[in-house]
Amino acid sequence: MIKYKINIMEELKNNGYTSDKLRKDKIFGEATMTKFRKQEYIYFDNLNMLCELLNCQPGDIIEYIPPEPGAVQEK
Repeated sequence: MIKYKINIMEELKNNGYTSDKLRKDKIFGEATMTKFRKQEYIYFDNLNMLCELLNCQPGDIIEYIPPEPGAVQEK
């Protein structure tokens, strides 16, 4: 499973990017920000933009958690 390592909206805010600024400057739409808040999947272009805004690598934002032995993986 891929999981967020950070609270994306909090990190964006700490770097000067409020929800209003992100929407007004058309950096991310409301649907994408909702995905950040709910820790849902995002597209690579959004991950790329996050890395640019936060000056980080994808591994600083997301991580792979292997399934427990014998666990059924959801698709």
